[in-house]
Amino acid sequence: MPDLLLELRSEEIPARMQRKAAGDLKKLVTDALVDAGLTYEGAREYWTPRRLTLDIRGLNARSSDVREDIKGPTTSAPEQAIQGFLRKAGLASVSEAHVHSDPKKGDFYVAHIVKPGRPADEIIAEVMPGIIRNFPWPKSMRSGAASARPGALRWVRPLQSIVCTFGSETEETRVVPFEVDGLVAGNVTYGHRFHAPEAITVRRFEDYVANLEKARVVLDAERRKQIIATDANNIAFANGLELVEDEGLLEEVSGLVEWPQVLMGTFEEEFLAIPSEIIRLTIKTNQKCFVTRKPGAETLSNHFVLVSNIEAKDGGKEIVHGNGKVVRARLSDAKHFWLRDQGDLPDLDTLKASAEKFGLDLKKPLDQRMAKLDALNVTFHAKLGTQGARVERIRKLAGELAPVIGADAALVDRAVVLAKADLRTEAVGEFPELQGIMGRKYAALQGEDAAVAEAIEDHYKPQGPSDRVPAGKVGLTVALADKLDTLIGFWAIDEKPTGSKDPYALRRAALGVIRMLLEKNIRLPLASVAKDPDLVAFFHDRLKVYLRDMGARHDLIDAVLAPEADDLLMVARRVEALTAFITSEEGQNLLAGTKRATQLLAAEEKKGTFVDGAVSADLLLLDAEKALHAAVEIATKDAAAAVAKEDFRSAMEALSTLRAPVDQFFNDVLVNDEDPAIRANRLALLSAIRAATGTVADFSKIAG
Repeated sequence: MPDLLLELRSEEIPARMQRKAAGDLKKLVTDALVDAGLTYEGAREYWTPRRLTLDIRGLNARSSDVREDIKGPTTSAPEQAIQGFLRKAGLASVSEAHVHSDPKKGDFYVAHIVKPGRPADEIIAEVMPGIIRNFPWPKSMRSGAASARPGALRWVRPLQSIVCTFGSETEETRVVPFEVDGLVAGNVTYGHRFHAPEAITVRRFEDYVANLEKARVVLDAERRKQIIATDANNIAFANGLELVEDEGLLEEVSGLVEWPQVLMGTFEEEFLAIPSEIIRLTIKTNQKCFVTRKPGAETLSNHFVLVSNIEAKDGGKEIVHGNGKVVRARLSDAKHFWLRDQGDLPDLDTLKASAEKFGLDLKKPLDQRMAKLDALNVTFHAKLGTQGARVERIRKLAGELAPVIGADAALVDRAVVLAKADLRTEAVGEFPELQGIMGRKYAALQGEDAAVAEAIEDHYKPQGPSDRVPAGKVGLTVALADKLDTLIGFWAIDEKPTGSKDPYALRRAALGVIRMLLEKNIRLPLASVAKDPDLVAFFHDRLKVYLRDMGARHDLIDAVLAPEADDLLMVARRVEALTAFITSEEGQNLLAGTKRATQLLAAEEKKGTFVDGAVSADLLLLDAEKALHAAVEIATKDAAAAVAKEDFRSAMEALSTLRAPVDQFFNDVLVNDEDPAIRANRLALLSAIRAATGTVADFSKIAG
C-alpha cells in the first residue's frame, strides 16, 4: 500500500509552538483523509525549527465505492414530486429508478446511487490547501508580495516550500500536485541553513530522513533532545561537574536547533555571590543555557552549557566567547538587582503611614518593600482591592488559624506582613517566578526568625499535585490563610471556575488547602471559615477528585461525604476506614443485610408509611429480632463512642458485630406481619440498623 510524505518548510517556528503544531497537522490531515473514505495503517509527525513533517504509512490508493439508496415518492405521486426526486437523485428519467413495494404504503421509487471511489492523489490534492490555509497557529503572519492581496496565506513564519510525495515501496513515488498562494507542492527540500543550503530531491520518508541527516538536520525532536542531554552530561562530567537538569529548557532548546552542538562556557566566580536561583534563571531565560554544579553541591559552578546550531570550524571558541559576553552582562545586571534590593529605598518618608499600619521597621529593606507595596496601592484585583488590603485580610485570617494549627501567633503575623514584600524587589520584577524564594533570602539577610523566612517562601505551596506542602507550622498557617482568602474573595465576587476555565487557579488553591489539611492532620471547620455553602460544596468536589486519585472508590466517598460535612480530614479518615471494612468478608455481608433493610424502609417511606425511631421491646416476639435488637443497641453505643474518639476502624469493628444477627433476622423474621403494631416495630428495628451504620456512612450509597 502507498505511503504519503508531507513536509511544510518555513522560516523558524517558535519552539513553544512546534510540538502542538506537528500534532495538529497529523490530526487535520488524517481526519480529512478518513472523512474522504481513505484508511491508513499508521501516521507519525516530526518537527524541527524549520519544518513540520508527516509520515503516513499504508494509505489506500483510492477510496472505496459508496452506495446510497435514496427513497422517493410513491409511483402514484404527482409529476411534480417525481421530478423533484429525480433531480435530488441525479437521475435523467424515472426509468432509471427502481420500484419497491410496501404492504401498507404500496409501490414507491428508490434510486440506487453508486458513487465511485477516487484516487488518493486527487483527495490529498483537494484537502491539503484548505488545511494549510486554515492551520490553527496561535499567531500567524502574511509575507511576500502576495501578502497585500485579500485572503493571502497566513503562516506562523513565511512558508517557503511544500513536499508531498505518494507511492508504494515497489513503485516510483509521484508528487501530489496542489498549490497554495503560489507555492506548488513538489519533491524538493533543503537541509541545514548554513551547512547544507543545496536542494535535496525527496522520494519517500526513508531517503528523506537519511538525506536530511547528511545535510545536518536531525528530524526527530526526541532524538535531538537525547543528543543534547547526553552530550551536555558528558561535557559536564569531563569537567568534574554535573548538569542541573531542566526538562522544560531541554524541550525548548531542542526546538531551536536542527544540528545540536553542545559546548561549555564560563563566567567569573565573583558572580557566584548571587543566589543560585537568580543565576540559573538569568542564564536560562536570556541565553537558553544550562547551569552546572559540583557533584552533590547545592550551589552552582561558574560553568554553563550552551547548545549551538552550527558545527564551527574553530571548535566553537567564538560561539562560546560570544555567549560568555552576554551571560556576563546579564549576570552583572542580576548582581545589581540583588544588591539594590538590600539597600534603602529613596522615599522612606512617604512610607511611614504604611509602616505604622503593618508594624514595619523602615530600617529593614524587606519591610521598606512591603510599605512601598501598600503605599503604591498596587491592585490585586479590581473587585478585591489592593495587595495591601489583601495582606490585611490574610493577616486577620492567619491570626484565627494559628491556634488551630498550633503555630506561634507572633511569628505567623510577621510572616504574613512580609510574605508579599518581595513583589516590590527588582529581582522578582525581573524574574516573577522567584517570588517567595527571594523573599526568604532577603528575610534571612535582615535577621528574621528562620520560621518566618521559611514561611515567606512556603506560603505559595503547594503549587501543584507534585509540589510539597509547607514544612513548618508558621508556613502552613500563612499558606492556608493565603489560599482561603483567595477562594473566599473570588466566591464573594462570583468569579468561580466554569467548565475548563479557571483563570485564577481556584481549583489548584482548593486542592492545596485539601492537601495541607490531610497531609498535616489539621482539623479545620471549613463552613465557619468559608461562610458560604457553595464554597464548601466546591471543596467537596475537589476532595472527591483528590481521594479518587488516591485510589478511593467514588461510591465510598459519596457514602461518607454528607452535604454538611466541613471537616475534610475526618471525611478522609472515614473513607479510609470504610474502604478497609467494606472489602472484607464481614463488611460485604453486613452491606448486603444493611442494603436490604434500607431498601425495605425506602419502599415503605415512599408509600408514606411513618417509621418510628423507637423500638418497643414488648413487641419483639421471635428470638432473631430480640437478638438483633440487643446487638443494635450495643453496636450503636460502641460505634458512637468510637466515632467520638475519631477511631473509625473501631467503629467499623463495632458495626461488624451486626452481621450475624442481621442475617438471622432476615432468615427467620417476616417484616410485613399481619399485626400492624408488630410490623411497625420491625420497621423501627430496621430503622435502628440504618441509624447505627449511619454513624459512619450512608450504606445505601455503596455499590454491591
